[in-house]
Amino acid sequence: MATLTAPVFELPTHLQQLTNLADAQIGAEVLSCSDEFFAKAQRMLQFAAPVFVEDKFDDHGKWMDGWETRRKRHAGYDWAIIQLGVAGKIQALDIDTSFFTGNYPASALVEACYAPNGDVAAATWCTILENSILGPGQHHLFDIADQATYTHVRLNIFPDGGVARFKVYGQVQIQVTDTEQSLDLLALENGGRVVAYSDAHFGHPRNLIKPGRGINMGDGWETKRRRAPGFDWCILALGQAGHIEKIDIDTAHFKGNYPAQVSIQAIYIKDATDPQLIPQSMFWPYLLEAQETQMDHIHSYINEILAHEKISHIRVNMIPDGGISRIRLFGKI
Repeated sequence: MATLTAPVFELPTHLQQLTNLADAQIGAEVLSCSDEFFAKAQRMLQFAAPVFVEDKFDDHGKWMDGWETRRKRHAGYDWAIIQLGVAGKIQALDIDTSFFTGNYPASALVEACYAPNGDVAAATWCTILENSILGPGQHHLFDIADQATYTHVRLNIFPDGGVARFKVYGQVQIQVTDTEQSLDLLALENGGRVVAYSDAHFGHPRNLIKPGRGINMGDGWETKRRRAPGFDWCILALGQAGHIEKIDIDTAHFKGNYPAQVSIQAIYIKDATDPQLIPQSMFWPYLLEAQETQMDHIHSYINEILAHEKISHIRVNMIPDGGISRIRLFGKI
């Protein structure tokens, strides 16, 4: 069966520093929907780009990689209520109709609410995107001018049809009541993000900050074999600046290709612009000097962490190359 993958979509620069709050990888889920006859609504929250499998059918008809409702034969419209992976301030939406060419919705309207207790029935819903026209097989980016914090969104499609992916870009608002609570300040679900990297031939450094342990060798950051002097690196931004008390470096599944050593440099920078960070990062002070690593192992460091104030960005140096599954920076905001 022929399989097509949607072309790589480059986010505009002003959105690249934001987190997709509706990413299933950080726990976002569809709580309920009006209909999902042809394709499950949860599929539109997947991180991976949508695919089209030419000859794939199931008991309901053509298999589609996204959410698709049946053809509506009466008044009304379809909807799906989504619990965001983490609360946040929403700054943009991407309603992607890739591969939905004769079955995309005519338009969409999006509402949001703040219901930290999960009771969306009692919550006040606000319209963050007025009813907007959609087209076939394309990304639809909408900037949102709203400063409120939300935990849930409701995607309404008119009158029916399919959405391949639905992304909600925003700034994570960590719901912390105990200021002494230790958090993984680098975690994707706490607002951590990738700024830049030297190479990602076999696996992207965004995997370093995903929840849980890596599921296989492809679920980590892995570079090509280095054939020149130097080493590989990536720059990561913490979701919240803080003081680091413990570092975990996990080489799960990397057995013949783990790095010889790993070091971490760190800095606190307020309102930094990403392009400036790359040359500056070479001179950042060390948070963790070069440490020998082992295959398929969680390396935990406490006493090895060097004295520092709060930090906002780190540079991970993988010497000389290889793969790391996860990195955790535990500390207080």
